[in-house]
Amino acid sequence: MTARTVLQQADIARALTRISHEILESNRGTNDLVILGIPTRGVELARRIAETIQRIEPHAVASPADIVGALDVTMYRDDLARQPIRTPQPTSLPGPIDGKTVVLVDDVLFSGRTIRAALDALNDLGRPRAVRLAVLVDRGHRELPIRADYVGKNLPSAASERIYVRLAGVDGEESVTIESPDEAPAGSTGATA
Repeated sequence: MTARTVLQQADIARALTRISHEILESNRGTNDLVILGIPTRGVELARRIAETIQRIEPHAVASPADIVGALDVTMYRDDLARQPIRTPQPTSLPGPIDGKTVVLVDDVLFSGRTIRAALDALNDLGRPRAVRLAVLVDRGHRELPIRADYVGKNLPSAASERIYVRLAGVDGEESVTIESPDEAPAGSTGATA
């Protein structure tokens, strides 16, 4: 099987702009909105969404830092025994999450286990009014009853295939590719959860 690019830089930018508009519309603005990215690429995507929201409604958000943060889920994962190499990243919140609408942001939604871990991590931090999920790519194959509220691209794929999200701020390039495991580029991390 050959590797194929499914999203390029312009496609990713359009998807994030659409997601930003959808978040603003469903939340009726930015009041009580918190956007938390799941490391590593989810944090970059969350930052971009917050920046786009600021451009759309400049008077509603003084700075993206006012609404964006990072939520590390490493210690809440159910696969630590199988993959103990994971390194925890710092969790940073823009403020308390109690009574707020929290939008979790991740690059790829696959089995749903990462999001389950994120929900457990949120429980330790406070009690949001609502939790929403934004993902750049939804590839299916759910193992848990989790669904994204905002999706950049639905990308049905075989379970043996890997989706690679590369973002300029993290990887030095911008693309989403679908590849078979034997074609995985060196240094890339394929989303599996």
